[in-house]
Amino acid sequence: MATFPAKARLSLLTFFSILIFIHGRPTLDPSDLKALSIIQKDLGIGSQLQLSTAPCNSPGVFCERRLSDDNNYVFKITRLVFESQKLTGFLSPAIGKLSELKELSLSGNTLVDQIPAEIVDCRKLEILRLGNNEFSGEVPSNLSSLIRLRVLDLSSNKLSGNLGFLKYFPNLEKLSIANNLFAGKIPASIRSFRNLRFFNFSGNQFVEGSVPHLKRVENAASNIPKRYILAENSTSSSRSNRTSAAAAGPSSSIAKAPSPAQSHHGHKHKDRKKKVLGWILGFLAGAVAGSISGFIFSLLFKMLLAVVKGGGKDAGPAIFSPLIKKKEDLAFLEKDDGLASLEMIGRGGSGEVYKAELPGSNGKIIAIKKIIQPPKDAAELTEEDSKLLNKKMRQIRSEINTVGHIRHRNLVPLLAHVSRPDCHYLVYEFMKNGSLQDMLMEVAEGRKELDWRARHRIALGIAAGLEYLHLSHSPRIIHRDLKPANVLLDDNMEARIADFGLAKAMPDAQTHISTSNVAGTVGYIAPEYHQTLKFTDKCDIYSFGVLLGVVVMGRLPSDEFFQHQTEIGLVKWMRSIMTSENPRQAIDPRLMGTGYEEQMLLVLKIACFCTLDNPKERPNSKDVRCMLSQIQH
Repeated sequence: MATFPAKARLSLLTFFSILIFIHGRPTLDPSDLKALSIIQKDLGIGSQLQLSTAPCNSPGVFCERRLSDDNNYVFKITRLVFESQKLTGFLSPAIGKLSELKELSLSGNTLVDQIPAEIVDCRKLEILRLGNNEFSGEVPSNLSSLIRLRVLDLSSNKLSGNLGFLKYFPNLEKLSIANNLFAGKIPASIRSFRNLRFFNFSGNQFVEGSVPHLKRVENAASNIPKRYILAENSTSSSRSNRTSAAAAGPSSSIAKAPSPAQSHHGHKHKDRKKKVLGWILGFLAGAVAGSISGFIFSLLFKMLLAVVKGGGKDAGPAIFSPLIKKKEDLAFLEKDDGLASLEMIGRGGSGEVYKAELPGSNGKIIAIKKIIQPPKDAAELTEEDSKLLNKKMRQIRSEINTVGHIRHRNLVPLLAHVSRPDCHYLVYEFMKNGSLQDMLMEVAEGRKELDWRARHRIALGIAAGLEYLHLSHSPRIIHRDLKPANVLLDDNMEARIADFGLAKAMPDAQTHISTSNVAGTVGYIAPEYHQTLKFTDKCDIYSFGVLLGVVVMGRLPSDEFFQHQTEIGLVKWMRSIMTSENPRQAIDPRLMGTGYEEQMLLVLKIACFCTLDNPKERPNSKDVRCMLSQIQH
């Protein structure tokens, strides 16, 4: 048996120490367990939940793994959601013992008493929903120490006192204190809540002078960003204005404001005529200028569209690989019936894929992906559609040029790009073993075999390709849709990542919603993406973790098997099984008895590591590749 040098042994030990949280079976932290018992009892839940068996599987209780002081992994409670449960108790001060709590949602119950001051000890709290209860008394004055809060809903209670607790919430996005008994002025500090998008102060008994201050906050564009929204309970704007004026009192400066204007009625009448005349002249001038600019824009757009499409017949195909020796080899793609005689080997959301022999290459087979452009003629497009199409056309050329120069053994290389008036042809190397998804399906049907060594080599190849995209290429590329169907297998069963970075630039009018707003495939999408609609490299890592689970388990996330389990979904089921007494039940039965079971479990542990809910706790692509490479057969 080969010996490892000191650095290699140290690296291996570090690797196992990082992943040791899966080896054991973490239990709920004793402190959290005790606090949860008290909280549920005081809320009035009582015996509805069996804490002694599986508290983290109880309805409304959500846990995550955390490293304890003695370097062992335990479960910590991160979310408590007991909304509309007809609870009649109170919120216990024991809530402050849940140090990892990120969400507390108790809306729609009949909870009484004060909000405990200990709530501020939940330093990681991001969501606090206590609306539609009967909480009373004052809100803890140092509530603003919860600087991670994004949602604060205290509406429809009996809370009183001033709003001194609204001091500094840099991350707050939604705030509602409506329908309470608060008094005093709305603090000016609300202008410092830079992420606030919605707030509602209506239905409170503010003292004289506070409502005009509120109206200035609503209207003063120089003092507060436009994204702030003031929500009122009134059914019409006129009713809202009457309510505000009444609250301000008869001596309010707002009520007296019309008086000076009445003494200058004659001047205002003349000014009104001048304004009407100026408006008419401005409208006529604008109409003439708009017609001229519209004509110029249409002419410039047609010229630019011609340039983007290739500038005529002289442009020809763009070649990115020496495998294609001359442009004439792709001349058949410039004919209207260029694909008529070719074999179609696939069809996806982006278009059809054909197989062809490359002329003058001694039998070299290529794959040709056809991407259809919107069929609308440019003359029929609105100005907004024209801008959108123009932007997409420039974007696809830019991205094709970028991807065309990428070269890595675990990425499918783009050999050439041929632009046609109605479509684009992307030319790739042909991968005769198809996709990893096709291979796994054939294995499941018993038509092919894929042993553990081959699966491990495929996983390692995908990790290496991902590392190149994330860390070695400049600018870095986020794949956005990593899944078995987008991993192709070459003649040597080497993994090649395909379709990276192109989906978002495809000018397909019927798929622009899914490519611009919902990128990725269900089952592989990282949970944080649903909140931000922004992809990062850690989103790719999450998808890769799911892919690792697929490789070991031989099941896709869409497999009906996961719909009939206690933990629905591949990731949740995998986590549950890996912490059970028999984690080997997660391994593909076809791989059992080969002597590599421990290696497969280790890969599943890496998969759990990659699919942690907190993206900051996931490894990067280099770490994943190193961990997989240390697994020796």
